[in-house]
Amino acid sequence: MSGGEVAGILVAVFWAILVSFLAVALARLAQTLKATTKLVAEVTDQAVPLLADASAAVRSAQTQIDRVDAIASDVQEVTSNASALSTTVASTFGGPLVKVAAFGYGVRRALSRRDEDVPPKSPRRTVIVGRTVPAARRRRATRGKRD
Repeated sequence: MSGGEVAGILVAVFWAILVSFLAVALARLAQTLKATTKLVAEVTDQAVPLLADASAAVRSAQTQIDRVDAIASDVQEVTSNASALSTTVASTFGGPLVKVAAFGYGVRRALSRRDEDVPPKSPRRTVIVGRTVPAARRRRATRGKRD
């Protein structure tokens, strides 16, 4: 065997090993692609119903939002009506009630001044020679005399 034949055999063996590695890598790549295809098919089978459920949930949420919007506009209308009613009641009854209250205050004030204008009665004094009887005893003593 000459040196050229040995080199040719080595190159052939190297190519055979390289082709074997590439064949194994391609076989594994084919298995991975099959598994990936199966996984994508399963995910698709599960995702379609989930997307349908999500779409139904979004539609339901939109319906609820529309209802809440209608309720909020009704509440706003009721609030403005209550405010208008409050203003009307205040303007209708407020003035007369203030006048009645002012009149009542004026009457009370006039009556209290009338009482102040009357001079207070001077207390009667009972004199006992040598000392003054306290007012409480004096009242008891005068009551006894009147009865």
